[in-house]
Amino acid sequence: MSKHSTLIKPPNSLPHHSPVESVLSLLPLVDIGPDIYTNARPLWHPPGARGIYGGAAIAQCLSAAQSTVPATFSVHSMHCYFVLAGNSSIPILYHVERVRDGKSFITRTVQARQRGRPIFTTTISFQRENSGGAHTVDHALKMPQGVPAPPDGDAAQVQREWLGRIQRGEGPGRPFESVKVGITPRGNAPPESKKILQWIRARGRISECAPNVREEEERTGERRFETKESNHQAHLSALAYMSDSWFIGTVSRVQRLERFASREHIQRAVKDFQGSEEERREMQATLEENAREEAEERREAAAEGSGGGVPQESDGPQVGKGRRIGMMVSLDHTIYFHNPRAFRADEWLLTEMDSPWAGDGRGLVQQRIWTKEGVLVATCYQEGVVRLDQGGNEKTSKI
Repeated sequence: MSKHSTLIKPPNSLPHHSPVESVLSLLPLVDIGPDIYTNARPLWHPPGARGIYGGAAIAQCLSAAQSTVPATFSVHSMHCYFVLAGNSSIPILYHVERVRDGKSFITRTVQARQRGRPIFTTTISFQRENSGGAHTVDHALKMPQGVPAPPDGDAAQVQREWLGRIQRGEGPGRPFESVKVGITPRGNAPPESKKILQWIRARGRISECAPNVREEEERTGERRFETKESNHQAHLSALAYMSDSWFIGTVSRVQRLERFASREHIQRAVKDFQGSEEERREMQATLEENAREEAEERREAAAEGSGGGVPQESDGPQVGKGRRIGMMVSLDHTIYFHNPRAFRADEWLLTEMDSPWAGDGRGLVQQRIWTKEGVLVATCYQEGVVRLDQGGNEKTSKI
């Protein structure tokens, strides 16, 4: 396999495509075999992470599967397993298997592979639109009340800035943005009762012609691709991408565990990072920002009580006292899509995350996602390895 980040030279970014559409675009490899795809562009490796951003594998597997089902079917559930850390420096091949095609439901499995080995696998189920009948059973969990509204922003300006970064050859960064709202209840509540709120949305404006999986054509010497998907599928892929944001990290936040707030940890991570100088600077800035946010949350907890964890002092990233995360890795990820055509991923969505259980070196988190109008559009679950730093007495670097 090629040792480049993509198998085929990335096509030019189109001005009417949002950042997340560009990031998630796939190319069919018809010369290799049917229902095989590859990433059209390099994938994001978050600063300090073991591999590519997990949401990219989730979303691109969904995009690949969507290309094999009629537009009248929408995804209603996907069950995923993270097998190995993805390497952002080499291409990914997505193999789709057509398990079942029924009148009301369609099933697909997708396996993401690098160097011939599976790094991610998922089973996805699609339901035909309006197949539930004229009369249905309906109820939904209500959106939390009194949540501060997200900031307004110029989507067109965000899109122009993104294209400018690409044209200058800079790293694209995250194709979505998030605003942390806070943790409730505050004070001396147990970890399993705490809920973390944040607003998320895809940057820019998702085009009316979704660009996920296309037929390749040569036009005026440049690559162009005609969509085979309806627009709502692009929003579903974008939602899947964003659903992994800060997800397993919920465990460390409700427990008030140290994850970033250590100058030594940041310097070691930056030193060991294998990337360009620009990426190194971006990584350091991101980790320091995370450390400031973590220290602020710990100061608030100290002022209001233990916060469900161990009371500790902290005056910023340099202190690094108390229980520290030694390893945190996602194991699996499940998404249930409730109203697949009732939202736009490029408009603010409210997420509420909590952790009902942690033990035996693992943690479980759950997430609910609403539109600003209060429509519940998805419920997600994730389990991951959550190991404390054992102070050198036990290795925590491998699973």
